[in-house]
Amino acid sequence: MNKLDVNKREREIIEQALDHWREQQLISSDQQLILKENLDDKGFEWGILARYAFWIALASLIFSVVSLFSDDYLTTLIERFYETPNVVFCLSFSGLAILFYYLGFRNKTKHPDRTFSSETLMLAGAFSTAAAIGFLGQVLSRENSHYTLLFLLSIVVYGILSVRLRSKLLWVFMLVALGIWFATETAYHSNWGFRFWGMNYPLRFTIFGVILTLFAVFIQPQIKRIEGFTSISFVVGLLYTMIALWLLSIFGNYSDWDSWSGVRQYEIFYWGVLGIIISLGLAWYGMKTKDHVSRDIGFVFFILNLYTRFVEYLWDNLNRTIFFLLLAISFWFVGRWAERIWKKKHSSVKRKNDNAP
Repeated sequence: MNKLDVNKREREIIEQALDHWREQQLISSDQQLILKENLDDKGFEWGILARYAFWIALASLIFSVVSLFSDDYLTTLIERFYETPNVVFCLSFSGLAILFYYLGFRNKTKHPDRTFSSETLMLAGAFSTAAAIGFLGQVLSRENSHYTLLFLLSIVVYGILSVRLRSKLLWVFMLVALGIWFATETAYHSNWGFRFWGMNYPLRFTIFGVILTLFAVFIQPQIKRIEGFTSISFVVGLLYTMIALWLLSIFGNYSDWDSWSGVRQYEIFYWGVLGIIISLGLAWYGMKTKDHVSRDIGFVFFILNLYTRFVEYLWDNLNRTIFFLLLAISFWFVGRWAERIWKKKHSSVKRKNDNAP
């Protein structure tokens, strides 16, 4: 009988599930033992190697393009084609994008287990699409053109392709393009200033992230075509919100350096308090609903907000030795707290195993 190859983390999760089912009398002790013996420790993590190899391959491709433009000989060669119309580059990158998407979709259809190679091809297609739209902007450029519409075009392209090709990676690109469009569109309507309707970028993106998160929670699950991307929209929306709120707690709703540098941090303390409350609420919600993503994001930004306040209020008011000593002690307590939770969890599992008949 073939055994199931699992890594250490997967083994722990499966064994905890088996212990729980045995405790609830859903399976017998013999069945529990047979199922545990069917687990086999996985050897080398070839999947992780494959993922990193494809990422390195893509990064190397990008570096090769950068090197192409930095090489003197090739730069001279390229300058000879300086008069090449932008429309040629636009069509060339469009052709490359179509080719990469076709290869990625075919690879995904024929070999659904080859997820890393499919994602790499989709990623190459996404970059080619961005380049094609960029050159399209050069073709259509006019002195007063509203070029933010090109970002809107990229949103439509990525959105349609992600649904047709069932690609979560392209959906992420669509959400990133949506954020870029939002930033440039609001800047365009404020004459390229830093304030739009009295809001600077962090405040704008805090509201933008909240809207995206609410859309993912209440509206997206009702739309069948994009229902499968709900979790991605939720995570990206949370990240937009929490990162923007963290920046807001540092810079406040100020739009220029002179105004912000003249303000004491305690004058914008309420943004930090709001960030801490929301991150704690997110962590609490994640623990109550067993939503690990919400819990982890909440805890990360709770700690980030705390240490940001720590640096803001004590960096200029404490001796550096004392500052770093306090920092070390605080991290030690965080580590001890996490260690106690980990030990408590594992001792509970062990007691259940010992008490099982």
